[in-house]
Amino acid sequence: MLPGSIQISGETLSGAEIRDICESLRENSVRLLSLRGCQLSERDFGHVCRGVAESRSLAQLNLNLGIVSNINRVKQLAEALKTNRSVQSLFLHGSPLTDAGLALLNPALSIHPSLVALDLGDCMLGDEGINLICGLLPPDGAKSGLKELTLSANPGITSKGWGRLAIAVAHSSQLRVLNLDYNPLGDQVAGMLAVAVASSRTLEVLDLEGTGLTNQSAQTLLDMVENYPTALRTLILAENNISPELQQQISDLLSEGEEEEETEAHEVTAREKNPWICQNNSSSQMVLMTSGLGDSLLAETEM
Repeated sequence: MLPGSIQISGETLSGAEIRDICESLRENSVRLLSLRGCQLSERDFGHVCRGVAESRSLAQLNLNLGIVSNINRVKQLAEALKTNRSVQSLFLHGSPLTDAGLALLNPALSIHPSLVALDLGDCMLGDEGINLICGLLPPDGAKSGLKELTLSANPGITSKGWGRLAIAVAHSSQLRVLNLDYNPLGDQVAGMLAVAVASSRTLEVLDLEGTGLTNQSAQTLLDMVENYPTALRTLILAENNISPELQQQISDLLSEGEEEEETEAHEVTAREKNPWICQNNSSSQMVLMTSGLGDSLLAETEM
């Protein structure tokens, strides 16, 4: 029997329900566990963490919206992740983690062999937390690291912290999705991120929705997309003070990029059918301006 999912949202969980969840974890019959916004006792949270530690099937763990509500729970989760080897996606959005909590959790995150997606949105993080997160984005040739990272709504992070993250993103060998929406980034930080995107060979999705950008940021991003070959495919710029003219120029680039990608796809198909056709060395690029993300590991469960 293939592992299934347990998804419960906003409920007060009884002891019996916790026992059923833990039994399913121990039996390796759960691939996705989401307890988003649920209420459970300290004792029951400990039981769940022990179940997570024992599970070999659990790939996604969603504890969004205040489940990890104190330092004791952070410690229990950290201990569980030190033993667990299967979790690929961890969601802690809306947890009062703070830099101190992340410091306790970080050793387990940094050695976890499977973790590739992490949501720390609205976790009250600051610059010290960013320094820890950068360690999860190793440079080329180093150990494996995150492919998807969400840091939405962490206003305590300063431009110095975002600059440190931009450097890590530029040299990351794996990161492909970065969500920074609803942070007060402004044009200065957006310029740093544009340099990071131009340097990255893997970043495909960048979410800058509601980050205080202006035409200055849009022009920088437009120049980057137009003049530098990048892996970027989706650029989210909704709810920023960007003129319709600049948005139109970006849209024009999107259309051109989409046409180029379709052309290359046809050429690849033709080469597969006829190996005597000469290969075209030019690379295509498609950058999208959208108000939402496509399929990703982080999109498989609710926030």
